[in-house]
Amino acid sequence: MKNITLLLLCLLFFMHSALFAKDYTQKHEVRLFVDQMVKRHKFSRSYLNDLFRSVKFQKKALAVYVPSLRPRVPRRPSHSARKIGPWDYYEKVMLKESKVTKGIAYMHQHRETLSRMYSKYGVQPEYVTAIIGIESHYGVNTGKFPVFDTLTTLAFESHRRKRYFKSELKEFLLMTRREKVNPTRIMGSYAGAIGLGQFMPSNYKSYVVDFNGDGKKRMNDSQDAIGSVAYYLKRHGWHRGEPVAVRVSYPGKRFNSRKTGYRHSYSRASLKDIAPKWQFDYHGRVYLIKLKRYHFDELWYGTKNFYVITRYNHSSYYAMAVYQLAERIKKGYKEKYGSYLR
Repeated sequence: MKNITLLLLCLLFFMHSALFAKDYTQKHEVRLFVDQMVKRHKFSRSYLNDLFRSVKFQKKALAVYVPSLRPRVPRRPSHSARKIGPWDYYEKVMLKESKVTKGIAYMHQHRETLSRMYSKYGVQPEYVTAIIGIESHYGVNTGKFPVFDTLTTLAFESHRRKRYFKSELKEFLLMTRREKVNPTRIMGSYAGAIGLGQFMPSNYKSYVVDFNGDGKKRMNDSQDAIGSVAYYLKRHGWHRGEPVAVRVSYPGKRFNSRKTGYRHSYSRASLKDIAPKWQFDYHGRVYLIKLKRYHFDELWYGTKNFYVITRYNHSSYYAMAVYQLAERIKKGYKEKYGSYLR
């Protein structure tokens, strides 16, 4: 009886595996991709065929880009019905007190690496810490999707962004060969982003640095991640010591008199009816960043460094969350340790 039960369990396991394993070498598009990787990048054909022969189909990842694959769930009340504005909700999710507390602890734990990073790249430690906190909760959640399987699914199933993911798959295979790692062992996000800073494979060659000096570039290593996030910001134009944002006042409760967002910059002299709420030592052009709350709009000046953060994630709300989390971590660090890390 025990042997029969064991046999049945084994059969169920293999049937379950067979349902979700897919031989992508049967696709003409994949065979063309393999041909290109062999011809242009000197990959072994047998090596690639072995990889593509048993891909675990990532339905959850594909569902992000194909709405028809998503399970039906009851619709949540709108922000208006919940009496909460978009920024109120974003702030609640992204700026939890636990994220500040863990950020202070992370910054203290890695203070030597962060100090060395600041000396080399000029990016304030709290900003690198905040980005790592938002991207991966300080390394606790770097992703549960197998990156090779995810990128293969997204590269060769039908949806509007498949060309982008085919390019990322190519870069991923090149990166794993360069770094001498098994592509089937790397876990990441539903989009194939990797490590504490959630870098896409295409960012590895240009922006990931070996900051611990071990001859490897690993975004799952805190030292390499800290150096790489800072280097990314530096390469995109971060200015050492310059502010990022300041809240401003304006007439009324809703702001619609000028275009907002990081695509529109202004000289401060042209914004006669707008003034910083506290000291703001910055004389460059500014962006008007509107945070829509339920009862009113918050308005902020964003600087060049604010714009640089949007190169990491093209969202003004994201950049503002990084700024506010960084400032709270900095304040908490000074209160707890009596000094500021530099």
